[in-house]
Amino acid sequence: QGCVDHPIVLTEAVCNPLYSRQMMSELLFECYQVPKVSYGVDSLYSFYHNRKQNWPCSGLVISSGYQCTHILPVLEGRLDAKNCKRINLGGCQAAVYLQRLLQLKYPGHFAAITLSRMEEILHEHSYIAEDYIEELQKWRSPEYYENNVHKMQLPFSNKLLGSTLTSEEKQERRQQQLRRLQELNARRREEKLQLDQERLDRLLYVQELLEDGQMDQFHKALVELNMDSAEELQSYINKLSLSVEQAKQKILQTEVNIEVDVVDSKPETPDLDPLGSEQSLEDVESINEFEPLFAEEQPEVEKPVAAVQPVFNLAEYHQLFLGTERIRAPEIVFQPSLIGEDQAGVAETMQYVLERYSKEQQAILVQNVFLTGGNTMYPGLKARVQKELLEMRPFQSSFQVHLASSPVLDAWYGARDWAVEYMTREEGWITRKDYEEKGGEYLKEHCASNVYVPIRLPKQAPRAAEASAPSRALASSTGNPGEQP
Repeated sequence: QGCVDHPIVLTEAVCNPLYSRQMMSELLFECYQVPKVSYGVDSLYSFYHNRKQNWPCSGLVISSGYQCTHILPVLEGRLDAKNCKRINLGGCQAAVYLQRLLQLKYPGHFAAITLSRMEEILHEHSYIAEDYIEELQKWRSPEYYENNVHKMQLPFSNKLLGSTLTSEEKQERRQQQLRRLQELNARRREEKLQLDQERLDRLLYVQELLEDGQMDQFHKALVELNMDSAEELQSYINKLSLSVEQAKQKILQTEVNIEVDVVDSKPETPDLDPLGSEQSLEDVESINEFEPLFAEEQPEVEKPVAAVQPVFNLAEYHQLFLGTERIRAPEIVFQPSLIGEDQAGVAETMQYVLERYSKEQQAILVQNVFLTGGNTMYPGLKARVQKELLEMRPFQSSFQVHLASSPVLDAWYGARDWAVEYMTREEGWITRKDYEEKGGEYLKEHCASNVYVPIRLPKQAPRAAEASAPSRALASSTGNPGEQP
């Protein structure tokens, strides 16, 4: 129908800017035609969802999520927004820090150590140390390390080169390689024979010029061939004829015999012409490249092929050993200096917030320290917060620390409970009439909402005074036209 015909309960950040709420209200009322809207803070919804009958209405909410951590004091059922504090650290920064640690530890598996795997490790293998320094000392013991290290298997392929082939398949592959080398050498021999035959025909043509008595053409041809005398020409003809005859015999022998002699033993022929000499050298070099391969393959055709055995366990090579990384990554919430952040940790920020209240109010707040958010699901976090409170609170003072029953989903459950309870009430709901009269930034407060701070605009000068001021200035500047200066 192009509209939403039921109320909307929306969560927003603590101390959300008015402009952000204004844009969201405009979208909901103008685009979706929502009848009424309510804004609340997710951690406060979780706080009221977990509040039991004997719990006080006041407390100190520690909400740690994916991007940041908030310390929210709640006094007599309402959020004290002036003393809220935020730490720009959460689960995302812990996962990035763990990824950096493991990539430096295992540079060979750099690509396999992805951010999604690090988040999985954080959820399944990490924990908060009650005493960080003492826990690190425990990890120095080899026995403690062996008993507490976690091994994570990375994906890998178990197929090594040649390890999946049987001896018959390997022998057949060698036979194919042998046949290919035989064909390649035979083709190169034929090309070499054709080239030498053309060269020999040219030399015989020059010799015929001498026999016919055409001395001028004969001497001109000798200069082109880079020769000095007829004796040198005759010597080259004899050597090239012998080379051609040997090549023909080798080709005939190849056709008769299966085994081919790859070593092409031909007498070296000197440079007869520039182009021909370059081609001859290239042919010889290319054949020499294949001769060692051919010589290695041929005698091993009849031998059984041994199976290739890996020199190490490939699965163990693709394992991550999680030792101190299990406590170092989540520790950044308490010690941001581990990753170079110039911020206070949770314990220091909590103490700073408490010191802004009187001793009586502090005693009330610490009676209900509530932990919520996905980044509070580490084992040992509750004990760590209790230890920090024990160090900062006076001697023999009492405090209580509670963990949300479902830190990730309790915000949604709390918003659902609030919507069901206040559905027929006017408290906390912004109607379309309120939106049109008071603007999109308007907020109706309730037990889980932010504190509404209206926009204070500077007073503008009256329009009459503004209109008279330029007219007086114009009159004084023009003056009377009949007056002389």
